[in-house]
Amino acid sequence: MAQRLATEFVKARLLLPESQMSRFMQHIQDPRIHYRVRVLDGGSREIVLEDEDGEEVRLPFDRRRNLFVCELSFRLVNPRLTHLIRQLFVAFKGDGMVRRIYPGFVMLDFYAEGSVRRIIELTPGASRLVFEHRDQIPELEYRFASTDIEYEIACIRMQVDRLLDRRLAARNIEEIEQIDELLRKEAFRLFRFEA
Repeated sequence: MAQRLATEFVKARLLLPESQMSRFMQHIQDPRIHYRVRVLDGGSREIVLEDEDGEEVRLPFDRRRNLFVCELSFRLVNPRLTHLIRQLFVAFKGDGMVRRIYPGFVMLDFYAEGSVRRIIELTPGASRLVFEHRDQIPELEYRFASTDIEYEIACIRMQVDRLLDRRLAARNIEEIEQIDELLRKEAFRLFRFEA
């Protein structure tokens, strides 16, 4: 498996209601990562995370009414600090792009509301889509609401009724046998649709 060289958070964004800021701080529970909180003018905050190897990242939270907005772009090398930031990003429904840099290729992860929506692999000569989230609910709702099969069943039943009326009015054996054959075919179609 390829060794990750670095991770870049590009135009990443976290929106936290004021009530979730204490929960955010509780998520930073790693004995090898230390944090400092600076309270700035207007109630804004800056959280500095530093791992035991000295790598640090600054998370600036601008206060806008009852909301803390953190917009950030930075590069991390330490896997422990990277993992913590990714956990925070997912837990607090962050948006943005994360570039995972490996020898010879880059993976672009596009996040929306804390979930990966698309992953693209970039190599020196090409790019390819690795994953894309598709919302299946509208398609399933359409299929559930679709009445095509019910309509087809109703048409088959009407055809069977017409054939039975013709059979009752039939005068000779050949005509009755032809109608019986048609009834067998319609009965088989009806069985398939109702199953």
